[in-house]
Amino acid sequence: MNAATDSAPVTYRAATTADIPAIVALVESAYRGDVSKQGWTTEADFLEGQRTDPDSVAELIARGYSRIVLAERAGSLLCCCHIERLRQGGRNIGYFGMFAVDPTLQGGGVGKQVLAEAERIAKTEWDCAEMQMTVITIRDSLIAWYERRGYVRTGVRKPFPYGDERFGLPKRDDLEFEILAKTL
Repeated sequence: MNAATDSAPVTYRAATTADIPAIVALVESAYRGDVSKQGWTTEADFLEGQRTDPDSVAELIARGYSRIVLAERAGSLLCCCHIERLRQGGRNIGYFGMFAVDPTLQGGGVGKQVLAEAERIAKTEWDCAEMQMTVITIRDSLIAWYERRGYVRTGVRKPFPYGDERFGLPKRDDLEFEILAKTL
């Protein structure tokens, strides 16, 4: 980025299949390997291997009531997230995941903006009453970040998919997820 593009507005759009390589590269850079250690969201200390792959991203793009939201500035991809409308207990629930901010831009506010845009889409376009996500329970600073944005820990835990390399290769045996939720 340079001074001219840093002041350009952030724009949002839904991903298309043409965006798959850029999405995979962004997600991998935010969570895996040495590049991810430039940001604070890295999982490289407890997971290696892939975070996502082209086939998984293509499936999310093709699924009904599912969208990968891209945040761009002057044509450069800054951040992405996946949102999906689910039916739960007779109401619409938004699911938020695959959230990735360019590691060199983390802490600059774009993540807050993208989360707010995802919540807006879930509430206004899909009539969702709540947004949910799953977070690895040992990610204290990440959970605290979501709590500052109104999410609460539900106490509902899910096992980490050990043995499924599509989710990475764990370096420890105590990984599990917890559902965080926010009323929209």
